[in-house]
Amino acid sequence: MPVDAAPSADPLAIELYDQPGHLLRRAQQIAVSLFYEEVGREVTPIQYAVLRMLQEKPGLDQVTLAQEVALDTSTAAEMAARLETKGWITREVLPRRQRRLLLTAEGEAVLARTVPGVRRMQQVLLSKLDAAEQQEFMRLLRKFVHLGNEQSRAPLRSGGPAGAEPPQA
Repeated sequence: MPVDAAPSADPLAIELYDQPGHLLRRAQQIAVSLFYEEVGREVTPIQYAVLRMLQEKPGLDQVTLAQEVALDTSTAAEMAARLETKGWITREVLPRRQRRLLLTAEGEAVLARTVPGVRRMQQVLLSKLDAAEQQEFMRLLRKFVHLGNEQSRAPLRSGGPAGAEPPQA
Protein backbone atom coordinates (compact mmCIF):
# COMPACT_ATOMS: atom_id res chain seq x y z
CA MET A 1 0.00 0.00 0.00
CA PRO A 2 1.45 3.41 -0.88
CA VAL A 3 2.70 5.41 2.07
CA ASP A 4 0.05 8.09 1.54
CA ALA A 5 -2.89 5.69 1.03
CA ALA A 6 -5.54 5.70 3.72
CA PRO A 7 -6.31 2.30 5.24
CA SER A 8 -9.55 0.73 4.06
CA ALA A 9 -12.46 0.09 6.41
CA ASP A 10 -12.43 -3.49 5.09
CA PRO A 11 -9.59 -5.31 6.93
CA LEU A 12 -9.23 -7.75 4.00
CA ALA A 13 -9.05 -5.07 1.30
CA ILE A 14 -5.61 -4.70 -0.21
CA GLU A 15 -4.86 -3.56 -3.73
CA LEU A 16 -2.83 -6.25 -5.49
CA TYR A 17 -0.86 -3.77 -7.58
CA ASP A 18 0.11 -1.78 -4.49
CA GLN A 19 1.89 -4.83 -3.05
CA PRO A 20 5.68 -4.73 -3.56
CA GLY A 21 5.95 -8.52 -3.50
CA HIS A 22 3.48 -8.88 -6.35
CA LEU A 23 5.19 -6.16 -8.36
CA LEU A 24 8.58 -7.79 -7.80
CA ARG A 25 7.19 -11.12 -8.99
CA ARG A 26 5.84 -9.42 -12.12
CA ALA A 27 9.16 -7.66 -12.67
CA GLN A 28 10.94 -11.04 -12.43
CA GLN A 29 8.50 -12.51 -14.99
CA ILE A 30 9.24 -9.62 -17.36
CA ALA A 31 13.01 -9.89 -16.88
CA VAL A 32 13.07 -13.66 -17.48
CA SER A 33 10.82 -13.35 -20.53
CA LEU A 34 13.08 -10.66 -22.00
CA PHE A 35 16.16 -12.75 -21.17
CA TYR A 36 14.87 -15.64 -23.28
CA GLU A 37 13.67 -13.30 -26.03
CA GLU A 38 17.04 -11.53 -26.34
CA VAL A 39 19.45 -14.33 -25.37
CA GLY A 40 17.64 -17.46 -26.52
CA ARG A 41 17.19 -20.72 -24.65
CA GLU A 42 20.72 -22.12 -24.70
CA VAL A 43 21.41 -20.67 -21.24
CA THR A 44 19.10 -19.92 -18.30
CA PRO A 45 19.46 -16.67 -16.34
CA ILE A 46 20.99 -18.55 -13.39
CA GLN A 47 23.40 -20.46 -15.65
CA TYR A 48 24.43 -17.12 -17.14
CA ALA A 49 25.15 -15.75 -13.65
CA VAL A 50 27.27 -18.81 -12.80
CA LEU A 51 29.22 -18.68 -16.07
CA ARG A 52 29.74 -14.94 -15.72
CA MET A 53 31.02 -15.31 -12.14
CA LEU A 54 33.42 -18.08 -13.20
CA GLN A 55 34.70 -15.84 -15.98
CA GLU A 56 35.24 -13.04 -13.48
CA LYS A 57 36.73 -15.29 -10.79
CA PRO A 58 38.18 -18.46 -12.33
CA GLY A 59 38.78 -21.37 -9.99
CA LEU A 60 36.13 -20.62 -7.39
CA ASP A 61 35.05 -23.58 -5.31
CA GLN A 62 31.36 -24.52 -5.40
CA VAL A 63 30.61 -23.11 -1.93
CA THR A 64 32.16 -19.74 -2.75
CA LEU A 65 30.41 -19.70 -6.12
CA ALA A 66 27.09 -20.28 -4.35
CA GLN A 67 27.83 -17.35 -2.03
CA GLU A 68 28.90 -15.08 -4.90
CA VAL A 69 25.70 -15.59 -6.93
CA ALA A 70 23.35 -16.06 -3.94
CA LEU A 71 22.42 -19.71 -4.50
CA ASP A 72 22.06 -22.35 -1.86
CA THR A 73 24.93 -24.86 -1.94
CA SER A 74 22.86 -27.82 -3.16
CA THR A 75 21.50 -25.77 -6.09
CA ALA A 76 25.02 -24.60 -6.94
CA ALA A 77 26.30 -28.19 -6.86
CA GLU A 78 23.48 -29.38 -9.14
CA MET A 79 24.07 -26.45 -11.48
CA ALA A 80 27.81 -27.15 -11.63
CA ALA A 81 27.15 -30.81 -12.43
CA ARG A 82 24.79 -29.82 -15.28
CA LEU A 83 27.25 -27.28 -16.66
CA GLU A 84 30.03 -29.88 -16.51
CA THR A 85 27.82 -32.37 -18.40
CA LYS A 86 27.28 -29.72 -21.09
CA GLY A 87 31.04 -29.27 -21.32
CA TRP A 88 30.91 -25.63 -20.24
CA ILE A 89 32.93 -26.01 -17.01
CA THR A 90 35.30 -28.46 -15.38
CA ARG A 91 35.21 -29.42 -11.71
CA GLU A 92 38.44 -30.41 -9.99
CA VAL A 93 38.25 -32.16 -6.62
CA LEU A 94 40.12 -30.27 -3.91
CA PRO A 95 40.97 -31.29 -0.33
CA ARG A 96 37.96 -31.62 1.99
CA ARG A 97 35.76 -32.67 -0.96
CA GLN A 98 35.51 -29.12 -2.31
CA ARG A 99 35.41 -28.64 -6.07
CA ARG A 100 37.26 -25.97 -8.01
CA LEU A 101 35.32 -24.71 -11.03
CA LEU A 102 36.75 -23.44 -14.30
CA LEU A 103 35.17 -22.41 -17.58
CA THR A 104 36.07 -24.54 -20.58
CA ALA A 105 36.68 -23.09 -24.04
CA GLU A 106 33.09 -24.07 -24.89
CA GLY A 107 31.87 -22.30 -21.73
CA GLU A 108 33.73 -19.16 -22.79
CA ALA A 109 32.15 -19.44 -26.25
CA VAL A 110 28.66 -19.81 -24.76
CA LEU A 111 29.26 -16.74 -22.61
CA ALA A 112 30.53 -14.79 -25.63
CA ARG A 113 27.35 -15.68 -27.53
CA THR A 114 25.19 -14.74 -24.52
CA VAL A 115 26.59 -11.36 -23.47
CA PRO A 116 25.29 -9.35 -26.47
CA GLY A 117 21.75 -10.58 -25.74
CA VAL A 118 22.11 -9.75 -22.06
CA ARG A 119 23.15 -6.22 -23.00
CA ARG A 120 20.12 -5.91 -25.32
CA MET A 121 17.88 -7.25 -22.56
CA GLN A 122 19.17 -4.64 -20.10
CA GLN A 123 18.58 -1.87 -22.64
CA VAL A 124 15.01 -3.07 -23.30
CA LEU A 125 14.25 -3.46 -19.58
CA LEU A 126 15.25 0.11 -18.84
CA SER A 127 14.34 1.77 -22.15
CA LYS A 128 10.98 3.13 -21.01
CA LEU A 129 12.67 5.13 -18.25
CA ASP A 130 14.63 8.30 -18.94
CA ALA A 131 18.33 8.36 -18.00
CA ALA A 132 17.76 9.84 -14.54
CA GLU A 133 14.97 7.35 -13.81
CA GLN A 134 17.21 4.47 -14.94
CA GLN A 135 19.92 5.54 -12.52
CA GLU A 136 17.45 6.03 -9.68
CA PHE A 137 15.71 2.71 -10.38
CA MET A 138 19.02 0.84 -10.34
CA ARG A 139 20.14 2.68 -7.18
CA LEU A 140 16.93 1.79 -5.37
CA LEU A 141 16.92 -1.79 -6.67
CA ARG A 142 20.51 -2.34 -5.45
CA LYS A 143 19.62 -0.79 -2.10
CA PHE A 144 16.47 -2.92 -1.78
CA VAL A 145 18.39 -6.12 -2.56
CA HIS A 146 21.27 -5.16 -0.25
CA LEU A 147 19.01 -4.29 2.68
CA GLY A 148 16.92 -7.45 2.22
CA ASN A 149 19.89 -9.75 1.65
CA GLU A 150 19.64 -11.53 5.01
CA GLN A 151 15.98 -12.43 4.41
CA SER A 152 16.98 -14.47 1.35
CA ARG A 153 17.19 -18.23 1.74
CA ALA A 154 20.61 -17.92 0.05
CA PRO A 155 22.09 -14.56 1.08
CA LEU A 156 24.80 -13.06 -1.09
CA ARG A 157 28.22 -13.44 0.51
CA SER A 158 30.37 -11.59 -1.94
CA GLY A 159 34.02 -10.88 -1.81
CA GLY A 160 33.32 -9.39 -5.21
CA PRO A 161 34.22 -6.23 -7.01
CA ALA A 162 33.90 -2.83 -5.45
CA GLY A 163 30.30 -1.71 -5.57
CA ALA A 164 28.87 -5.26 -5.44
CA GLU A 165 27.00 -4.20 -2.34
CA PRO A 166 25.83 -0.62 -2.57
CA PRO A 167 26.52 1.95 0.08
CA GLN A 168 23.64 2.75 2.38
CA ALA A 169 21.61 5.44 0.63
